[in-house]
Amino acid sequence: MRKLVAAINMSLDGFCDHTAGIPDEEIHLHYADLLNSADIILYGRITYQLMEYWKTVVENPTGNKAMDEFAVTFDKIPKLVFSHTLKKIEWETAKLAKRGLEEEVVELKQSRNGGSKDILVGSPGLILSLMKLNLIDELQLCVHPVVVGSGLPLFKDMNNRVQFNLLKTKTFNCGAIILYYEPGKK
Repeated sequence: MRKLVAAINMSLDGFCDHTAGIPDEEIHLHYADLLNSADIILYGRITYQLMEYWKTVVENPTGNKAMDEFAVTFDKIPKLVFSHTLKKIEWETAKLAKRGLEEEVVELKQSRNGGSKDILVGSPGLILSLMKLNLIDELQLCVHPVVVGSGLPLFKDMNNRVQFNLLKTKTFNCGAIILYYEPGKK
């Protein structure tokens, strides 16, 4: 069975804010490697629309090698978008989910048609929903050394206790750290 990996950036005070982080070369390289370890990434509408920025970087490179290479890697990975409001998507490597989240993810995890690589999820709402469905196999929290004071908390509507086991950590020169967790036994 394929592994579902939830990966997200967050501030020290627990808010999901992609603009608060420090996206230096080392972090761009890390996330490019993460994308290469998967063969699909799942997004909700809001995060997907934020990530459309990378399509513009492919079309008009910035000159920052790590950022431009990340954009190319991100452009190539298939994206499955869950939305009740989007009717069509223009990005060639993206498509709208036709079924519900649980049904799509269970089939993806069991399927080898797309390959044997991981499945990534990078939207706060989807991560929370998948946690409630007990479908996440690994949680990667990239905590940036900044307090933003407000925003979207990752575990906003989580009403039950979920225990995780720390697998490892990875520290970046900019001070960010990734905490790798797996769900604990119930």
